[in-house]
Amino acid sequence: MKQVIGLGAGGHAKIIIEILRLLGDFDIVGLLDANPKVHGTSILRVPVMGDDSLLPELLARGVRHAFVGLGGTGDNRPRATLYMTARQNGFEVISAIDPRAIIAASAVLGEGVMVMPGAIVNADSRLGNNVIINTGAIVEHDCTIEDHVHIATGARLGGAVTVREGAHVGLGAAIKQGVQVGRNAIVGAGAVVIHDVADNATVVGVPARPLERK
Repeated sequence: MKQVIGLGAGGHAKIIIEILRLLGDFDIVGLLDANPKVHGTSILRVPVMGDDSLLPELLARGVRHAFVGLGGTGDNRPRATLYMTARQNGFEVISAIDPRAIIAASAVLGEGVMVMPGAIVNADSRLGNNVIINTGAIVEHDCTIEDHVHIATGARLGGAVTVREGAHVGLGAAIKQGVQVGRNAIVGAGAVVIHDVADNATVVGVPARPLERK
């Protein structure tokens, strides 16, 4: 059984802990979090040991695997930073694929991918590193999901959708087949996207339109 440390001690970490326990391949030795108020507490019986400064000590103790236990509601840069911190400190960032998800045999998944219960990833789709496919989300055939993307709970992507690095597709959103969502873009909850979304844009509504900035 491989020892693993989690980076982040919030609600997302709880889901990953449950998935890893279902899989049975990892011993979760603890969690690290930047918030000192949670140090010394526990999440689902997993101790919050301190912050990221403990990573070199843990590596010296023989812990070689890590997971990103931080979710995201729009800005995925903190998740990307944690992923890079783990890699730069010599850890392998593990994936957590819930056994109740459906992953096509021809789908290709990167490192540190999180696929939650009831999610579907269909034929010839490609997921980059540190991607979240959240509970009940659907990624149809031939989609490309780049690094550090979060496809939120219940979102639906038609065939051959491309979601560029760092983008966030919100709760229950729907994206028409063939559409491209730009880098670090945000698709609002419940939006229906029928046209390409520019880099760094935020779109909302049905059909989705760019959010006016005041």
